[in-house]
Amino acid sequence: MADARFAQLRLLRTHGIGPVTWRQLMARFGAAEAALDAVPMLARRGGGDGPRIPDPALIAREIEAVARLGARHVLLGEAEYPPLLAELDTAPPALIVRGDIGLAHRGGVALVGARNASAASCRFARGLAQDLAAQHVPVTSGLARGIDTAAHLGALGGGTIGVIASGIDIAFPPENARLQEEVATRGLLIAEQPPGTQPLARHFPSRNRIIAGLAQGTVVVEAAPRSGSLITARLAGEAGREVMAVPGHPADPRAQGCNMLIREGATLIQSAGDILEQIRPIDPRMVRAPDSAYTPPPPQEASDADRRRIGDLLGPVAVSVDELIRQSGRPPAIVQTILLELELAGRLERHAGGRVALA
Repeated sequence: MADARFAQLRLLRTHGIGPVTWRQLMARFGAAEAALDAVPMLARRGGGDGPRIPDPALIAREIEAVARLGARHVLLGEAEYPPLLAELDTAPPALIVRGDIGLAHRGGVALVGARNASAASCRFARGLAQDLAAQHVPVTSGLARGIDTAAHLGALGGGTIGVIASGIDIAFPPENARLQEEVATRGLLIAEQPPGTQPLARHFPSRNRIIAGLAQGTVVVEAAPRSGSLITARLAGEAGREVMAVPGHPADPRAQGCNMLIREGATLIQSAGDILEQIRPIDPRMVRAPDSAYTPPPPQEASDADRRRIGDLLGPVAVSVDELIRQSGRPPAIVQTILLELELAGRLERHAGGRVALA
């Protein structure tokens, strides 16, 4: 891996630096090496010692492990990086992939749903995926039990993308190990976490944003009211993508999430044709190129008075960055700079929906 890519990965693996902070640092300093040099100074301004930057040997071991597994890194801004995913403010700075990355450049549909899905819904999801794949529409899902498994099985012959919450060398659930390998060899397997990472609960919402971000639209087949599938649907809506749902019987708790989505405006789906009607045709002028994806505002130096004002407005309850800008009266670039300093100092946490809170 070239020096610049190595430094970008090292910056990403620095504790406390997530996708938003990574992009802000890259935009501010232009190169990962310069950003790494500046991290301790920015953290001191935020009132902390700063995150521990990983030893280069640790990054080298990750790169070797990825290559040994037959996978590779794809970094944000590179030609191989999926263009629809690059549009997200929270796009992963690095993906670890096995298989045909070209599938991720074709948009397609995310098909998700309940892990404890009914046999009828699994059969329906598998048929949907098979029909979509026959029309050369990639089907993306999360390799979980139930609907995810059905979606991958249906689309294997025509192109499917599996996004996992673990390292690319770990199958979860274990019974899907063979299916995961088939997805990697006949389609595309994507992980955000380094090899060896276990599928911890906190990684699943991050995985869901990738599933939603890769696709032109998300279809939910069976989902409880507080399920991860609804998180994926919400993220798809926030990204300006189509949200679709298959209706179910009102007496079935597994149908409540889908029926709720339809009541709130999601498109009712009864066939693959309904899905194709929503995602085709796409006017090429409506799809942004990767280099026009979100970039943070140019940095401005903040004064101590600016820092005190933002600090007074922050608390343990998450608030939107837009609200901080409005109430503080400070320019967006000043507010973003202060938030960056606080995050590097370990004093700030970022939440979904562009909200922040004191750690």
